[in-house]
Amino acid sequence: MNADAFRHFYNYHFAENRKIWDRYITQLTIEQFTQPASYSHGSVRGQVVHLMSTDEAWFASLRSVDFPEENFPPPGGDDRATIRVRWDAVEEMMRAYLAGLTDEMLLEKPIVEPEEDQNLTTWQVLLHVVNHGTDHRAQLLRLLNDLGVDTKWQDYIFYAYENP
Repeated sequence: MNADAFRHFYNYHFAENRKIWDRYITQLTIEQFTQPASYSHGSVRGQVVHLMSTDEAWFASLRSVDFPEENFPPPGGDDRATIRVRWDAVEEMMRAYLAGLTDEMLLEKPIVEPEEDQNLTTWQVLLHVVNHGTDHRAQLLRLLNDLGVDTKWQDYIFYAYENP
């Protein structure tokens, strides 16, 4: 296990997030983007905001900084441009953290609060965040498919073939 492997894995995470956004979400109508769904975090918008916010929260914990408590505002018109700007900023913050990641940091336990997370090592958190992203992208792909969008796979192995 080493920091370079995690940087590679996160490049996959970022690439898949962008692929879903650029290939699928941009072609939705605002009605499709915000259409309620009964599963998980609801609409496509709800899923995206949850995925972005969760990435931000975990990396705030890894960096020992406070996570802004305000939630992303509820939908009020087509706010995809605002969401994309925020998501890009979250990705940039994550990339900055990963750029400074060392092998030694992977075994540290940097989280102070909440208590239940204090025994998590950095590598466990990093693995969880990508796994969580894969889960919610799968949910997004299903929602998008239900909306009539022709979606494709997000398997890591296909990213690895193209990015050895």
